[in-house]
Amino acid sequence: MYWRAVKGIGWPRQKTGESVLSMKLLSMHDAVARFVPDGCSLAIEGFTAFICFAAGHEIIRQRRRDLTLIRMTPDLIYDQMIAAGVARKLVFSYLGNPGVGSLHAIRRAVEKSIPQPLELEEYSHYGMVGRYIAGANRMPFFPLRSYVGTDLPDVNPAIRFIEDPYGTGPIAVVPPLNPDVAIIHAQRADADGNTQLWGLTGMQKEVAFAAGKVIVVVEEIVPEEVIRGDPNRTLIPGLIVDAVVHEPLGAHPSYVQGYYDRDNEAYLEWDRISQDLAATEDWLQEWVYAVPDRTAYIEKLDPGVMVRLSPGEALATPVNYGRYA
Repeated sequence: MYWRAVKGIGWPRQKTGESVLSMKLLSMHDAVARFVPDGCSLAIEGFTAFICFAAGHEIIRQRRRDLTLIRMTPDLIYDQMIAAGVARKLVFSYLGNPGVGSLHAIRRAVEKSIPQPLELEEYSHYGMVGRYIAGANRMPFFPLRSYVGTDLPDVNPAIRFIEDPYGTGPIAVVPPLNPDVAIIHAQRADADGNTQLWGLTGMQKEVAFAAGKVIVVVEEIVPEEVIRGDPNRTLIPGLIVDAVVHEPLGAHPSYVQGYYDRDNEAYLEWDRISQDLAATEDWLQEWVYAVPDRTAYIEKLDPGVMVRLSPGEALATPVNYGRYA
């Protein structure tokens, strides 16, 4: 069991006469304004799925600056954020437009300092997994063998080697990763932040336990009874969640299992747009700055998009948890 043993974080803080609902349930605007300051380290995770584009766009709209962006697989949302000048550093293990090619805004930032220089800190996939696990468990480091014989330790001084105390020789270690803020997208949560995910969950749980502050963004807010009725889907407990945002379709053009599929056409379109600096800036103006919130963004989409992305139905077999004693 992971535990966030950090000052000021633990059981929900509640003032006398104030409901948990009023404490945690916020708009995306207010959650970003309250918990994502300039200069913080931020992880918007999600391994191909559950990528919270709505949060990234709100951060751009609020013109945050000097962020350290953290993610195992930076794709379109970080490309857009970096194009908007949000970040000074990227900590990652792979970056690209999945199945398409390069992230052109990130390339411009690295190669030409447009719109500003971008520092890179690169790991392997398993190196980032290890960093999140170490961060979630408050471990001093995470050991792994996969860096032996690679060039990454030559360009990343945070990857180091120590002598295995059990006598097998040198072994690579990576430091814990504890983002100031994590933004996690999921299918549903109750008002207290008890969050349920299913499908390709990636490292969502570990990132939440590793972070200092956690914003959960969900397709649905459900009653506590729904959460209690299917407890094994609850990967993130409310006691570590600081804000709950109800934002249907908040992961588009990414996907949310059972709610909508991945919008592959949007990924292809971004590759075309982002190759040109002026076209990139025009897209940000039209789809982010000129759009007040996610509701307006969805209304702006062609009505056929969400019909095309309908996931269909594949229901799980019911299980019997037994009667409560």
